[in-house]
Amino acid sequence: MKKQTFDILMLHGRPAAGKSEIIDYLKKTPAPQRVHRFHIDRFEEIDDFPMLWTWFEEDDILEKMGKPRLHTTPDGYFIDYYMWDLLVERINLEYKKRIRDMADYHDFYTAIIEFSRGSEHGGYAYAYKHLSEEILRKAAILFIDVSFEESLRKNRRRFNPDRPDSILEHGLDDEKMHALYREVDWKEFTAGDAEFVEVKGIRVPFVVFPNDDDVTTARGDELGERLDGCMTRLWKNYIAR
Repeated sequence: MKKQTFDILMLHGRPAAGKSEIIDYLKKTPAPQRVHRFHIDRFEEIDDFPMLWTWFEEDDILEKMGKPRLHTTPDGYFIDYYMWDLLVERINLEYKKRIRDMADYHDFYTAIIEFSRGSEHGGYAYAYKHLSEEILRKAAILFIDVSFEESLRKNRRRFNPDRPDSILEHGLDDEKMHALYREVDWKEFTAGDAEFVEVKGIRVPFVVFPNDDDVTTARGDELGERLDGCMTRLWKNYIAR
C-alpha cells in the first residue's frame, strides 16, 4: 500500500494566524481520521519559537550576571538579521538529527515545521534559501492567511503575561508586530505559480488556508472542513510532483 501521509508539512502565517491552533486540532483528531482527511498520522513539531525564546531567556540571565547579551537587544530585537537565518539552520539541524537517529523516520512520522517571517527580516523568500534541499524535496506548505489587523487582534487576545513562553499563549507587543510582521512577502514569494513555489530548482507544493473569519480558535467542524479541503488539494499536488 502506498504511503498516504506527508513527509514534511511546512506551516506558515503571521503571528496568531492559527498555526498553533491547527496543530492543537490535529493532536486531538483520532489518528485514522487524521490520515484519511489530512494525510498526517503521527507527527512531530519543529517550531522555531522555543528556540528563539531560549535566546531571550539566556540573554536575560547573562545580563543579570553582568555579561554581554549574545542574541538579542535589551528591548527584545535580534542583534543582527543573521539570527533569523540561524533559526532556519537550526531547523535544518533538528530535522537532520531526526532522520539520522531513525532511518525510516517518515514511515512513521510527519515532521511539521512551523515558523513565521515578515518582509522586514527577509521574508519567506530569504528564509527558504536557507532550508536544506533534504527538507525541500519532502515538503509541502500550508500557509494560514490572515490580514495584519486580524493577526494583531488575535495576538493581543492570546497573550498571557504569566506564560510568555507558551506555544498557545505567547505574544508580541504592538510595536514589534508593526515592525516585524505588518508586511509579509508570501504573495510575492509564490507569485509565479498558483500551486507550486520553486526553491533551489525544487518545486514545493503549497496551499493557502484563509482565516480572516477565524475558524481556528473554536477548533470546531468548520476548521476541520476547511482544513480537509486544503489538505486534499495539497496532497494531490504533493504526490503528482
